[in-house]
Amino acid sequence: MSADALRPANLEEPRAVSARERDALIRELLGVVPSQGVLHDDEDLRPYECDGLSAYRRKPMLVVLPETIEQVQQVLRLCQAHQVPVVARGAGTGLSGGAFPLANGVLLGLAKFNRILAIDPDNRCARVQPGVRNLAISEAAAAHGLYYAPDPSSQIACSIGGNVAENAGGVHCLKYGLTVHNILELKVVTIDGELITLGGQSLDSPGYDLLALMTGSEGMLGVIVEITVKLLPRPERAQVLLAAFDNVERAGEAVAAIIGSGIIPAGLEMMDNNSIRAAEDFVHAGYPVEAEAILLCELDGTNAEVSEDIMQVRELLIAQGATEVRTAGDDQERLRFWAGRKAAFPAVGRLSPDYYCMDGTIPRKNLGQVLRRIGEMSDEFGLRVANVFHAGDGNLHPLILYDADTPGQLERTEDFGGRILELCVEYGGTITGEHGVGIEKLNQMCTQFTPDALTQFHAVKAAFDPRGLLNPGKAVPTLHRCAEFGAMHVHHGQLPHPDIPRF
Repeated sequence: MSADALRPANLEEPRAVSARERDALIRELLGVVPSQGVLHDDEDLRPYECDGLSAYRRKPMLVVLPETIEQVQQVLRLCQAHQVPVVARGAGTGLSGGAFPLANGVLLGLAKFNRILAIDPDNRCARVQPGVRNLAISEAAAAHGLYYAPDPSSQIACSIGGNVAENAGGVHCLKYGLTVHNILELKVVTIDGELITLGGQSLDSPGYDLLALMTGSEGMLGVIVEITVKLLPRPERAQVLLAAFDNVERAGEAVAAIIGSGIIPAGLEMMDNNSIRAAEDFVHAGYPVEAEAILLCELDGTNAEVSEDIMQVRELLIAQGATEVRTAGDDQERLRFWAGRKAAFPAVGRLSPDYYCMDGTIPRKNLGQVLRRIGEMSDEFGLRVANVFHAGDGNLHPLILYDADTPGQLERTEDFGGRILELCVEYGGTITGEHGVGIEKLNQMCTQFTPDALTQFHAVKAAFDPRGLLNPGKAVPTLHRCAEFGAMHVHHGQLPHPDIPRF
């Protein structure tokens, strides 16, 4: 299958760049970045043709790998001068196509920004470059009894810059929050090449909260070159309960009951039978493979707090119909339980040649109903689903199993995934919890937001990037696209704001 055949439908391209313009840009970039940091040969570009959403692939025009902030500034100035769009890329683990390259654009790789600049145990923070792996921050802070709380399943590989761009979560985000709740300061380079600092060491700073705005902006407003993150003290004790259920809906109802009791677990995760079996075969975590669903509930705090909460949650789970409730006997068993959950995504790859990972969020009280509807849609589309998700905050990750070599299956899978996201909106939720919109969910943005809201999103984009050169075509759809999708009407085919970029 050609790269063009793997291009998402309706993804618009910026203007074409001639061979002469490309060669001129390469010469100028080589004056800024060492030669090994400017990739333009076909073989060198292939590794960058997709991110974690590998259903779509396309080679970028150029890849640039700067090593300093000054080089990033100069690269962006050159791209603006040549009117060439830029897509920033971290570790490439994103699952919504946020780092999907442009055939007429520069892919700005930040993998060389991989240093931890400072650990400040007194102020419980760390200053790091965007290419630092998520897990590496906690490993570096461990000597001080500290750690970084957000822990995506890909934390062994994903970069902190990408976490900020997508506002990543993880299995412990229920109690400790998403990335936006765990960062203090960002240094960002604008498309003009200006270096700005957002946030600070204090609890609040004057002016608009641009730190929160930049978090989750998916590379559309600026390029993040340094991050200061919060560090937390390791809890005195952490213990995990594993509860098995013979009914998926009942497990969903148990989640709502736990939160309704007033207990906020450090983590509350759910897996259905398909994902249980896959993870057990892969990791040997000790999961009950006959269960239709399991809940993993971690409680942390002081010894006294955990002892009291463990007993209360255990009784509640049994009252909600759990067929078995197990308490991890030691820290090794606790980590083994979590290893199975964190390995669920790669493990499900053993069940099918391909899978499509969705990401939507719903109110916890609707978990049971939504899971039942997903099961009904699975039968309707003739595609199996493995459900793995952050049950405590209602963040679903249905994995749709398919075979890309079977004609029509990818398209059917995309339709199924879109229906799941629209189902989340129907139940009062949202189309993303932590993976971002990227290229994957552009149509569903038209479902969730009104034309006026989308117009405001574009106005914010234009304030930072008036020519639309930073990651164009991602995260926020044009109103024209929404009209084609059939979700809204555009008056006389005109966008309501004259400065909104059309790609």
